[in-house]
Amino acid sequence: MASTMPPTRILQWLTVLFAGLSGVYLLIGGIWLISLHGSPYYCVAGIVMLIVAWLIHRRNRWALALYGLLLIGTLIWAVAEAGSDFWALAPRVDVLVVFGIWLLLPFIYRQFAGPAMPAALVLVAGLVASAAVLVYASFNDPQQIDGTLSAQATSVTPATPASDPRAADWPAYGRTQGGTRYSPLAQINEQNVKNLQVAWTFETGDHKGPNDPVEITDEVTPIKIGDTLYLCSPHQMLFALDAASGKEKWRFDPGLKDDPSFQHVTCRGVSYYETAAAKAAATAQAQAALPACARRVILPVNNGHLFELDAATGQRCAGFGDNGDLDLQRLEPVKTAGQYEPTSPPVVTDKVIVVAGSVTDNYSVREPSGAIRGFDAETGKLVWAFDPGAADPNAIPDDQHSFMPNSPNSWAPAAYDAQLDIVYLPMGVSTPDIWGGNRTPQQERYASGLLALHASTGKLAWFYQTVHHDLWDMDLPAQPTIADITDAHGNVVPAIYAPAKTGNLFVLDRRTGTPIVPAPEQPVPQGPAPGDRLSATQPFSELTFRPAQNLRDADMWGATMYDQLVCRVMFHRLRYEGPFTPPSEQGTLVFPGNLGMFEWGGIAVDTDRRIAIANPIALPFVSRLVARGPHNPAEPPAAGQSGTGTEAGIQPQYGAPYAVTLNPFLSPLGLPCKEPAWGYVAALDLGTNQIVWKKRIGTVRDSSPLPLRFRMGMPMLGGPMTTAGHVFFIGATADNYLRAYSTDTGRELWRARLPAGGQATPMTYAINGKQYVVIAAGGHGSFGTRLGDYVIAYALPDRQ
Repeated sequence: MASTMPPTRILQWLTVLFAGLSGVYLLIGGIWLISLHGSPYYCVAGIVMLIVAWLIHRRNRWALALYGLLLIGTLIWAVAEAGSDFWALAPRVDVLVVFGIWLLLPFIYRQFAGPAMPAALVLVAGLVASAAVLVYASFNDPQQIDGTLSAQATSVTPATPASDPRAADWPAYGRTQGGTRYSPLAQINEQNVKNLQVAWTFETGDHKGPNDPVEITDEVTPIKIGDTLYLCSPHQMLFALDAASGKEKWRFDPGLKDDPSFQHVTCRGVSYYETAAAKAAATAQAQAALPACARRVILPVNNGHLFELDAATGQRCAGFGDNGDLDLQRLEPVKTAGQYEPTSPPVVTDKVIVVAGSVTDNYSVREPSGAIRGFDAETGKLVWAFDPGAADPNAIPDDQHSFMPNSPNSWAPAAYDAQLDIVYLPMGVSTPDIWGGNRTPQQERYASGLLALHASTGKLAWFYQTVHHDLWDMDLPAQPTIADITDAHGNVVPAIYAPAKTGNLFVLDRRTGTPIVPAPEQPVPQGPAPGDRLSATQPFSELTFRPAQNLRDADMWGATMYDQLVCRVMFHRLRYEGPFTPPSEQGTLVFPGNLGMFEWGGIAVDTDRRIAIANPIALPFVSRLVARGPHNPAEPPAAGQSGTGTEAGIQPQYGAPYAVTLNPFLSPLGLPCKEPAWGYVAALDLGTNQIVWKKRIGTVRDSSPLPLRFRMGMPMLGGPMTTAGHVFFIGATADNYLRAYSTDTGRELWRARLPAGGQATPMTYAINGKQYVVIAAGGHGSFGTRLGDYVIAYALPDRQ
């Protein structure tokens, strides 16, 4: 009978095989990396691993000593590259540590010939040193900034009680039209926030349809007026809820159907308007006697319509537009469903509704106009227009003409200063976003910057451009925030803060657009794709979250040394010379990436203490221009043959010389190639423009195969909301939690598990003397979080 190999011998062969294959992989990959001018470590490690494999095969005890030296050398190299950052160190040593422990297990250790103890001591020393460094690094995060807001910043007037009607409401998307996302309520505070519990849950019943795009999102921030909460769902169904119980009062369904031509399906919120009679009605009896539609809710719908509804009943306001329905597609040059989408709540003044909208990214050179319009708040009559791509932006076309195709659009919420009667619109770029060779001077004039218009007339107040000839989709993605600051001479300056995808916070005098914080022009990489052009310089604000240095080979990451090596090779094969590296057929690393360091969630500003809460992210993307060819036609398919919806992967840019692919910079395992953290929360002292503290936020619990709670700092979509209770709240992260933090120190105080992704900005209000915190938990399709239809309110338990 044939003899069988003993189990210990099989294990030895498997050990040799692992060491040998690792050595071959590291040697070949290391040589490739050296050829790209990357780190020589992997090549050296590969050679050593091959020698170790040979020695193990020969059962030579010096395999242990050599492997111990490799582990010690790796540790020295890892610390030199990554410092004391645990998550940067771990993939450099994790496999080596595990294999080192394996070699010391009795059934492997006893296979070595002769006395193995002296050699084993070298390996033990390497393992102990690795453990010591990793333990130290786990308690010393070099990316974290620890600090406490100064006594001046924390000494404020007493907070407003929950019973005060002035503080009880949240009447606009950012609570104020200035976009502060700050509530003077303080019933929930640092001491008691840990006691929050679910007060009520509402389910909208609005779910993803079979023809909806991947980019279906629940990003709503409800508004609250009086005893009612108003919110919309992804398909723009509007709900009125009892603010105390969450019970539905009424709903309105605009009839938006799932359609593959839509690039995204989302509703960030609704707006509110009162007639003069409603404002004058001071008593409950006077309010009850008001005619229909004295108080109105304004609902933007992704098919290019705007509805006005009676806030009390949900019935259409018959005097507005066509029985409460305003067709925003009128005068648009392209009327394809879903190519023009008003996804953000409009600004509403005493007289005018200011409406802007999203235009499909990167589909073609002929798309709808991004024209901004002012409509009479009660009749829907067009009062003024500002078409950013037209020679005369204020010209209103007649019925035989239209607005200019592909005018820059403003898709994020705007801000409004009622005293100045100026509306501030964060502007995008003329699409296609990643190709600009055919843009006209008019299309560039008001693109990628902050546009200030007189709200009553639509006339230009000023414009400040934050990116010149934008080829990276580095628009202003968030509602700007109004806050007064004190200059060095003690003068109060009316300021506006504009968060940019680049990580810059542009701080401007909101009367004139003049920078308050300097933003000097600096040279940027050159060498555009054939047929395009570049600006020689770009503005860089001195108030910024952008990285202090460009990405390096050493910043590449992975779960193990193997995929980290692949990421390093990928990094060197891409074109990357820092921010604003031009798009290329080679493939360009875009960092900050297309999501931006700031996104539509914006910042929260405590105007009493003059501090800001921010949640910047750091996730690189890769853009690659794709030349036209048989499988990449220059013209779009016939109408009805294909949808236009696309947010990732190949984006056609019909009519331009190139299509483009846009994707996160990920390893073959689907992990980010840049080391964590990918998301932070931070506090800014607006008096000094200094970051006081910065902490990682979010775990991999809902992103990894196992429900691990490693706090690595996760990407986010959504923003913070802060309160006078020295507490701020944020969902947003790729794990399904709502969290509360101390505004003074950044310490996490409380978290609640959500039934779906919380890619929405929370809000807070009070009713019957009780403060509530509300967040929509409906998930985000392209972000990969769990979809749902929940709206959840939290409150402190009633006193027993």
